[in-house]
Amino acid sequence: MKFLKLLPIVIICFISPIQAQESNTTIEGQFTDVIEKSNRYEDYKVVKITKLNSLRKNVSDSINELQSEIATLQQYQSKQQNNIDSLTQEIATIKESLLLSQKKENGITFFGAIITKSVYQTMMWGIVALLLLGLLTFMFKFKKSNAITREANKKLAETETEFDKHRQNALEREQQLRRKLQDEINKQKKD
Repeated sequence: MKFLKLLPIVIICFISPIQAQESNTTIEGQFTDVIEKSNRYEDYKVVKITKLNSLRKNVSDSINELQSEIATLQQYQSKQQNNIDSLTQEIATIKESLLLSQKKENGITFFGAIITKSVYQTMMWGIVALLLLGLLTFMFKFKKSNAITREANKKLAETETEFDKHRQNALEREQQLRRKLQDEINKQKKD
């Protein structure tokens, strides 16, 4: 029973110094503690050197910790900046390759040059139209030439027919003239 009565007192004794240490662990708390626990002499405060040295050591340790933390953060920031720079370059490279692949996807390689599909289609339909136009022109010229050739062949056939008639007539005349000549020669011989 005595132990139970002493337990709250023991707990309070242990908790009080812990709370006091917690309030004094910050630099601000330590300054407040040094000022409050120092003695007064007229308008001055008398501070114990041990407390002042302890405060100086704690401030120096805090400054060193903060400086090392700042250095660590600066190194981390430098690493992050390098990482950002490399990622930015990688993004630029990826964008370039994306644009090239989109250009290849939306285009066709024609004689070593990448042209868009619409230009390629326009060019191909233009070539087809030119070929059709050429075909129609050649067909028209062929038809015209064929008509002229047929007419020339027809005239040639007519001319050949006329020539054959003329030759036949000439042959007949020649034969008649030979007969007449022969008859005259025969008449001359008889007379």
